[in-house]
Amino acid sequence: MSGTTSGTDPAIARWTTQTAARRSQTVMARPARLPAQPHPAARPRPGEPWTDDPYAHALRTGRGPLFLRRLRPAADRGAAGGEGELLPLDVERWCAEPDAADTGVLHRCTGPVLDVGCGPGRLVAALTAAGVRALGVDVSPAAVARTRQRGGAAVRRSAFDRLPGEGRWGTILLMDGNLGIGGDPVALLARLRTAVPPGGRLLVEAAPHDVDERLTVRVEDAHGRHGRPFPWARLGTTALLHTAEAVGWILTGRWDDEGRSFVELHRPRSSRHDARASAGGRTEQP
Repeated sequence: MSGTTSGTDPAIARWTTQTAARRSQTVMARPARLPAQPHPAARPRPGEPWTDDPYAHALRTGRGPLFLRRLRPAADRGAAGGEGELLPLDVERWCAEPDAADTGVLHRCTGPVLDVGCGPGRLVAALTAAGVRALGVDVSPAAVARTRQRGGAAVRRSAFDRLPGEGRWGTILLMDGNLGIGGDPVALLARLRTAVPPGGRLLVEAAPHDVDERLTVRVEDAHGRHGRPFPWARLGTTALLHTAEAVGWILTGRWDDEGRSFVELHRPRSSRHDARASAGGRTEQP
């Protein structure tokens, strides 16, 4: 893929610019244009999110472009079917070796480590190679398979399912936008709090901008192939910290690296949340 694309969507143009330099270091290719999008009637039926939609193909090939398509509310939908902004997914980075920003996160991990939404497993594989016990969980069979191919351990599981080693993970990773899982950050952070013991930590990547939104999206490639809509969320650091405090995490670190924003949270060794849970209260989604 060269820097020339058909159409005028700025998200596709941004993806092309960001990946052109990386690809030029390894391969010389003739300029190519994205094929014209097929007529809607000729497109295959949408697959399940992250499972048999274009995400699975992108992980198998290690290449994008791939996006989350923001869908407009039903009241705003017109002839375009509610299609809105494209949010780029950095497939090439996820399928590469850990970069400098990733390495900074990995150095903060205390094992054993659970990577929620592990994708193609670059972090799980790096931890395993360093002798740290680590496990990835992901709903995508392609993600689980690629993680295992890289030498990491992974299981197909939702973050809201019963997790292996429940309550015993020293560190949980929530990277690459995975704070959006389920479209409900309060429920997600409360759920993950139960997966670590008192004193355990959560390393979270926030959105790079000061956003706090719940939205409906679908995975889509540059040819218009897409999966089914699903709920998602995007939180910048400020919104993340407010949410984390509300469910009982305490802030122990925050930093920016390579244009990405990260937060380190700890589960306190005792708190009102724990007292309420032991008294029969309920603070998380099962």
